[in-house]
Amino acid sequence: MAFNKLETRALTGLAVLYASRMMGLFMVFPILTLYGYSLTGANAQTLGMALGIYGLTQALLQIPFGAASDRFGRKKLIFIGLLIFLAGSLMAALASNVYQLIIGRALQGAGAISSVILALLADYTRESQRSKAMAVIGAVIGGSFVVAVVLGPFIAGWVGLNGLFWFIAALALIGLLVLALLPEVPENSAPNERRIRRDLLSSVFANREVMLLSLGIGMLHLTMTALFVALPNILVAYGLTENQLGAVYAPTMLLGFIGMIPLMIKAERGLLHVRYLRLAALLAVAALLIIGLVAHAWLVAVALMIFFIGFNFSEASLPSLLSRKVGVESRGTAMGVFSTCQFLGAAVGGIAGGWLFSTGSLWPLVMMGVVVQMIWVLLLSAVEPLAEQEVTAA
Repeated sequence: MAFNKLETRALTGLAVLYASRMMGLFMVFPILTLYGYSLTGANAQTLGMALGIYGLTQALLQIPFGAASDRFGRKKLIFIGLLIFLAGSLMAALASNVYQLIIGRALQGAGAISSVILALLADYTRESQRSKAMAVIGAVIGGSFVVAVVLGPFIAGWVGLNGLFWFIAALALIGLLVLALLPEVPENSAPNERRIRRDLLSSVFANREVMLLSLGIGMLHLTMTALFVALPNILVAYGLTENQLGAVYAPTMLLGFIGMIPLMIKAERGLLHVRYLRLAALLAVAALLIIGLVAHAWLVAVALMIFFIGFNFSEASLPSLLSRKVGVESRGTAMGVFSTCQFLGAAVGGIAGGWLFSTGSLWPLVMMGVVVQMIWVLLLSAVEPLAEQEVTAA
């Protein structure tokens, strides 16, 4: 059975909306700690905070936005979130010092509408088509991150950091236009699957596997965000120019995305997600050690490709695994906790990465990432492999 006309139109619009916001958040990752030094008060610690602070406001407001959308309507909350995101982008574009940039990035994250968009998609889709629609959005999320990391350096090289934030503000306006063009939501369509229920929070927090997988996504984003605090400066120190960064990131991210596909296929066919999550973490460890040991830009690029094979696999597999570990009634609540941990990890990674890189040495940051990923490898031993009945139930 295929999507009907309403589902196709809604899915297309929400995919564009999600992509525009994801790109707005992540386009600055590969260049912010490089271009940001031109701002008054900028150093490794303040720029690390600017990179990761969006995760803190996202984490704090993710569940409140989802709960408010259940009460006041999805579109109203998405509209408010996009306006906050626009305000943050404009403040960052006009920033003359690093503290204005930090506030702008915090506001960008405060428009925490990710869970609301997914809830709205669930409202639009029939139960038989919902998993397929969510898979499309999952692919959009992964693709948006890749495009953002590739496109950001090219735009910043052309118009600078402030110009990049003006471009991001334009993406927010596109999101508002897409929201206005979305079709009416069918009546009586709010499924419990995507709702965050406060009465279920205690049982979700008591679920060992939910908390372990949520901790895993937090550790993943902590490691990635901390890496990007240092990475642009390291690549330039190894001989690349600012304008060459995009040419390094493009093949690296593309090959990292392609490289995770065989892992996904093998994990799905054999229900070996936990085993391949362990492999993905070890790939990240190997990549971090290579980055710490070599002093050549293109060898760092190869290591980065290895890192993103593991990162992309984990990013796609963890939410899929979580959704099969919980019942339909508590799935929305569990995903809310999962997303909160993801964004908290990004915040901690940016702040800790900036502090560790403040001396200019890469090794403290590398060792933090290695330790975090090795702890995750050990924690995975407490995650039960998927059983056949869990796949059927999902």
